[in-house]
Amino acid sequence: MKKTIILLALTICSTANAQFGKSRDVVINYADFDQQRYSWGFYLGVNYFDFKIHPNKGALTQDTRYLVVSDPKPGFSVSLFGKLRVDDYIDIRLEPTFHFTQRDLIFNNIQHLIDEDLANGVEPAYTDRDVRRNVKATYMDIPIFINFHGDRWNNTRPYVQGGLSWISNLQSNEKKEQDNKDQIFRLKTNNFSYQLEAGIEIYFKRFKLTPSIKGIFFFNNELVADNPDTPPVWAGALKSINSRTVMFSLKFE
Repeated sequence: MKKTIILLALTICSTANAQFGKSRDVVINYADFDQQRYSWGFYLGVNYFDFKIHPNKGALTQDTRYLVVSDPKPGFSVSLFGKLRVDDYIDIRLEPTFHFTQRDLIFNNIQHLIDEDLANGVEPAYTDRDVRRNVKATYMDIPIFINFHGDRWNNTRPYVQGGLSWISNLQSNEKKEQDNKDQIFRLKTNNFSYQLEAGIEIYFKRFKLTPSIKGIFFFNNELVADNPDTPPVWAGALKSINSRTVMFSLKFE
């Protein structure tokens, strides 16, 4: 995923360089905006949260194929952000964001147990409900970025930025006593990530529009172990899970 983010960032920058050369006929919009010490705005985005899964050995087949897989769903993000201008090429940005997302975890290890019981004429110990877990999350994300941008090309300007963030999962279920035996998959509430972003700022007469692509990569293991009396076929089949995200957004400033 990180290679994809870097490739798309380079593509955005090269496209801007090719298409937006300086021209004497172009009217420069919002000319004094970038000289402001402070500015603010908001953005709306579409996110694709997925899990990077590290299974225990019992959740691998003989050909090392994962028996536990993630099925990501599209979600959305909304943010208010502020910018502090450092100099002509560097800004510091604070972008508190809410991400609303869901993923399905599919436990094919349980499906294999069901199939084996049926093949042996035995009543399965598990049902189809045990195979899939719908994992919803509302993340409160507070990242701080260092933003590097180039010179304006007429009414456009490319940038890249990177930063660190603290992320709180408001639907983590970490403190609940129920676990997967009760159809509840638990995640950690407090998480940390690094984030990479690239985009093109487009200047209009009264505002600046910025299409961008961002990658979010969690440092920590989000997995909360099941209770000791729960069979080790859900959380017990996993060594660790980490969220990773691609997000497309439109910023208005």
